[in-house]
Amino acid sequence: MTCDLYPRSVFVRRACLVLLAAIAILCPAPASAAAGADRDLIRKENQKPGTSDWQLTYVRLDQSGPAGTRSPGIEGYCSRQSVAAGEPIEFFVSTEPACQFTIEIFRMGYYGGMGARLMQTLGPLAGKAQAIPQPGERRIRECRWEPSAKLVIPADWPSGVYLGRLSRVPNPDGTQPWQSYVVFIVRDDRPADILFQCPDNTWQAYNRWPDTYSLYIDPGNKFAWCNTTVDVSFDRPYGKYVQIYENPQSVGSGEFLCWEFPLCYWLEQHGYDVSYCSNSDMLTPDRAARCKAFISVGHDEYWDIRQYESVQKIAESGTCVLFLSGNSVCYVTPFRAGADGRPNRIICRKGPYKGLTMGSEPPETTFDYVGPDEGLLLGARNILPCNGGGDWVCVKPEHWIFAGTGMKKGDRIRGLVGWEFHGDAAPIPGLEIVAEGIALHGGTRPVPYQATIYPTAKGGFVFNASTIFWCLGLSAPPGHMPVWSHNTRPNGPDPRVQQITHNLLRRAIDR
Repeated sequence: MTCDLYPRSVFVRRACLVLLAAIAILCPAPASAAAGADRDLIRKENQKPGTSDWQLTYVRLDQSGPAGTRSPGIEGYCSRQSVAAGEPIEFFVSTEPACQFTIEIFRMGYYGGMGARLMQTLGPLAGKAQAIPQPGERRIRECRWEPSAKLVIPADWPSGVYLGRLSRVPNPDGTQPWQSYVVFIVRDDRPADILFQCPDNTWQAYNRWPDTYSLYIDPGNKFAWCNTTVDVSFDRPYGKYVQIYENPQSVGSGEFLCWEFPLCYWLEQHGYDVSYCSNSDMLTPDRAARCKAFISVGHDEYWDIRQYESVQKIAESGTCVLFLSGNSVCYVTPFRAGADGRPNRIICRKGPYKGLTMGSEPPETTFDYVGPDEGLLLGARNILPCNGGGDWVCVKPEHWIFAGTGMKKGDRIRGLVGWEFHGDAAPIPGLEIVAEGIALHGGTRPVPYQATIYPTAKGGFVFNASTIFWCLGLSAPPGHMPVWSHNTRPNGPDPRVQQITHNLLRRAIDR
């Protein structure tokens, strides 16, 4: 069964210019172009009624405890990582046993502190069990399910991260309405102040659905952190994120609710003009070149080499780049098309970017490819071990990023460094180390980290916070689930992290 919804036409023209008005009637502009005239779009969007009823209430995984991965009662995936207004997206859903179900689609944001707005409900729809595919070449699990619903994105849906809550319709016998998520991004091409890149390549790299099929499990079904012999497909549900995050109620949402949602919530709370994209939208620099600041968020480990080249180009042309992330740009991850020809649906680990190969990889490791030195973009490199926990220590309090924080040299933001981080600052003219210290790997082994900033063209800059935990210091939205890393944890929102981030964004936007 399919459900098709079509957007309304949008015409934004100035009535005093008669000729242009006539042209507009005959040739309406795309919604994204029309929205480009409104730099207050996100603030106005967040004044609309939100809802607190967007989280999963009834969750049942295939196994209890850490071994549980998938939600066989109801699970699904989307036909695309990102979609623009006016374009269709399909939802592929499996229900076991067969039953009716609904898809409630929420846009994630601030919305008065509620965290989401209900945009559309599809259904009830007829569900059925769909087959788990057999492993293919290079151990890929690529679903070829029948579509359950199709939606053409309405013209008035702004760019954002969207969660679809899949819910079984309860049977008369009292069967629970088991739930899970699907996740997708609505993109646009308007000249926003900020472009927020969702690291969905990394979500997929760690996705084990249906049980052990991530980029980290080799053909012998053994863990291999630098494995280059397997592929993973976006044509499958997201299982529960399994690493340091035991929260079944996130199943189907990738890693978004763990790492990236706090920044989304905080930016929209403060009315920043932000647009969203997926990793696959950054294969050329065009989208980000229309924005004043580009943000890599949270856990952003896996980049196609074209993403690296795109961000390098926008930095060279004056767009400010903020790595509010850790372990970023670590592995070269090329895209290829799926079985049906849809582009950018399969990824693999080709090899590391150069910073990770400085004599620190296991001696038995061989790589198909080694990318450029990511430190020349990031400011600080991926090092080994690249994970641990520690305090973020100010070493340059006179720098403008610390204005209004009251921080002095040696002041610590406790627990802010983790789950993974960067170090080994690159030899870039004008680069400054603004924070550095020691993180403990395994709670005992000391590893140095460094946070950096360096100048670029036209008054721009590249900032590297050097921690996945940075955004956890900005907000604690509903549905966000705390994490624990190597015997340490971040302590939640911190006014110093918030002020540093405001300083960075205002400098980027107000040039």
